[in-house]
Amino acid sequence: MTSFAPGVTPAPTRIHHLLEGWAHTQPDALALKDGDLALSYFDLKEASESAARQLSELQVRAGDRVLVVGENCAAIGVLVLALSRLDAWSIVVNARLSAREIDTFIEHAGARRVIYTCHVSADAQKHAERHGAVARAWGAVGTLWVGPLAADVQPEPCAQAPQEQVAALIYTSGTSGAPKGVMLTHANLMFAAASARTIRGLGPGDLIYGVLPMAHVVGLSTQFLGCIASGAALLLEARFSPAALAQALAQQGVTAFTGVPAMFAKLLDRACDNGGALQAPALRFACVVGSPLTPSLKAGVEAALGLPLHNGYGLTETAPTVAQTRIEAPRQDCTVGFALPGVQTRVVNVASGAEQASGEIGELRVRGPNLMKGYYRNEALTREVIDGEGWFNTGDMARRDADGALHIVGRSKELIIRSGFNVYPVEVEQVLNGHPAVLQSAVVGRTVDHNEEVVAFVELVSDAQPGEEAMRQYLRERLSPYKVPSEIRFLAQLPAAPTGKILKSELKTLALQRLK
Repeated sequence: MTSFAPGVTPAPTRIHHLLEGWAHTQPDALALKDGDLALSYFDLKEASESAARQLSELQVRAGDRVLVVGENCAAIGVLVLALSRLDAWSIVVNARLSAREIDTFIEHAGARRVIYTCHVSADAQKHAERHGAVARAWGAVGTLWVGPLAADVQPEPCAQAPQEQVAALIYTSGTSGAPKGVMLTHANLMFAAASARTIRGLGPGDLIYGVLPMAHVVGLSTQFLGCIASGAALLLEARFSPAALAQALAQQGVTAFTGVPAMFAKLLDRACDNGGALQAPALRFACVVGSPLTPSLKAGVEAALGLPLHNGYGLTETAPTVAQTRIEAPRQDCTVGFALPGVQTRVVNVASGAEQASGEIGELRVRGPNLMKGYYRNEALTREVIDGEGWFNTGDMARRDADGALHIVGRSKELIIRSGFNVYPVEVEQVLNGHPAVLQSAVVGRTVDHNEEVVAFVELVSDAQPGEEAMRQYLRERLSPYKVPSEIRFLAQLPAAPTGKILKSELKTLALQRLK
C-alpha cells in the first residue's frame, strides 16, 4: 500500500519520501497552492530541504516535538515534510484554539520550538506575539514567526523502522481535562496516504480542494499526504466558505473534494439562494467524513453535482480511515463502506465481547497498520483502549450488513437511555435533517429525575421558520414516541470546531442550562 512512482525510488520509510519520486518524474507539476504561493513538486522538495536546514540551525533535533500554530497554507506542508527529514515530530494545531488550549499542548508535548503561520492567520499572530515569537525569513515560503527555544526539553528516542518512529502528534481534545495526544507513526500516515490514493483513484492531473484543517488528521493524512503520495495537486484554503468552495468547483478545475456534512449542507443552501445553480465541471470524486451522512443530504448533493457522494469513517487514532465506500461501486444507502484492505474490524457485544451477527448493533473494534502507536505520555489510557491482541476499542456503535458494509450508529458515550429504551442520536438527527427547513442538527441527552431526555438543536436554512410544534409533529410521524425530543431548540448557528464538526459538549452544557 505504500508504493509510489514505481521504479524511481525505493519503498518509503518516512513521509517525506512520498515526495521524492514525483519530484523526479514530474518536477514541474503543481504540488501545493494557497492564496499566496504555488509550489511544484521540485519546489516543494527544495523548500522542505531548505526548511530542514533552517530548523537544524534553530537547534531542532531528531526526536524533538515542534508545534506549528496556524491555518491551512503551503508553509505548513513544507514544515511537516522538513520535520520528517529531521525525524522530529510535527504537531500542527489550529490557531483558532484558545490561548489556554495551545499553551496546554505546548506544555504537554514538551515542544522544542513553536512556529506560527501569521501570514494566513490573525489568530496565529496573536499567539506569536503572546509567546514572544520573532519573524524570520523562510526562503520560498516567505516569513514565519519562531518562538523561543525550550532548551531543557529532551528528545524522544528515534527508530529506523517506520512502524516505530513517530511522525506526527495530533491532539484530539484539550477543551477540558487532560490533553490526549495521538502518536501516529510514519507507517501509519503512509498507509493512510496510499489508501487514499488507491481507494479514491487519485493521480497526476487531479486537483484536490483542501479546506479540512491540517491540524486535524484527515487534513494532514488523506488530504495533504494523500495528495503527495498520488502526484496530485492540492489547493489549500485557510477557512471554509460556501462561496469559495462554489467558485473553486465552478472555475478552478477541482476534481476531488472531501468535507464534513455541514460543508455540503451549506454549499447546497447557497446554491438554493442562487436559484439552485451549482457548477462543478471537473469534479469526479466527492466524499463526506467526520459526521454521519443522512439520506436527504446524500440525495441533495448527488442531484446537485450529478455524481455519487461517497462516505467514509475513521478516527484520529486510526490515521484516520477505517472504512470507505468504493469509487467503482457507489452505494445508495448511507453506509460508511468496507474496511480498507489490511484493516480488520469486529462488531462486538459490549457486555460479553462476543461477535455480533449481521444487522445487530455492537461496539466497533479495529486492528491494522493504521492504528496509532499510542497516546503520548499516557500508557494507561493506551492500554485501556488497545487490548493485548492489538484491537482498538473505537467507542462507536455499529452494525454490519450481510455483505460486510459498516453502518455507524453513534458513540457509545452518546447513547441516550430514555425510560429504559436506547435512543441513538444519529437516528433522530437523520430524521431532523430530512426536513426541508433544516440545514443541520445535533441531538444530546439530558439527565432529569433519574431518567434521560432527548434534546435537539437545529440550525435552519435561510429564512425558514417552521416552529417547534410543527417540527415536533414532523418527528412524531417518523419516530417512536420515546425518540421524539423533549425539547427542540433553534440556533442561528450550531457550535462547531474548525473542521466543521459539531461540538456536542457545548450543546450538552446549553441543554443543562435550561434546567437551572
